[in-house]
Amino acid sequence: MIFRDRIEAGELLAEALAKWRGENPLIAAIPRGAVPMGKIIADRLGGDLDVVLTRKLSAPGNPEFAIGAIDETGWTYLADYAEQTGATREYVEREAAAEQETMSRRRALYTPAQPPRDPFDRVVIVVDDGLATGATMIAALHALRARKPKRLVCAVAVASKDALQKVGPYADEIVCLHTPGFFYAVSQFYRHFPQVTDDEVVALLRAVGDAGVESQDARSRAEGR
Repeated sequence: MIFRDRIEAGELLAEALAKWRGENPLIAAIPRGAVPMGKIIADRLGGDLDVVLTRKLSAPGNPEFAIGAIDETGWTYLADYAEQTGATREYVEREAAAEQETMSRRRALYTPAQPPRDPFDRVVIVVDDGLATGATMIAALHALRARKPKRLVCAVAVASKDALQKVGPYADEIVCLHTPGFFYAVSQFYRHFPQVTDDEVVALLRAVGDAGVESQDARSRAEGR
């Protein structure tokens, strides 16, 4: 299964998640790639869009290979193979500190005027464009679980079998469109897979915020306020 782009993947995921339409789900997209997908899913399901910030911890000398991930609270997940890559405790601490700084900058950039949406007692659907190791998804699910959602769903276009197995205990439900027998990188399952920029993320989140304000204004006018 090869997706044309993230737009097609988002539309297909929205169809697979259709049972949550009308439940006001919170769509928590992992930046940056999943945000365009999250916007589509939120629109199709009539839910809210937000970002859940996590950062992978890269292996020494191999920035593309994740040995773990960290969330905004500082909670860290380390894969069982992390030490085999040469990652010492000191190395992991340095990586974690650097990635926390990145998350702080992105939070200030992405949602400067509002705190993250509250997932308490809501259906929360965590979206990503694909899972190679599952590390960032695990960190995202852990962060949201601590805030007591009603149901926590992991929704991805494609994932390795190993990643799905590791993510499983952290989610109440997993929706994955494609689990190939051979998995090298997420990008191999997309014909068009450009980098999503910070500016694009900001524009998508701003559009959601502006739509919410307009909706609230319309309700106020209808009620004669």
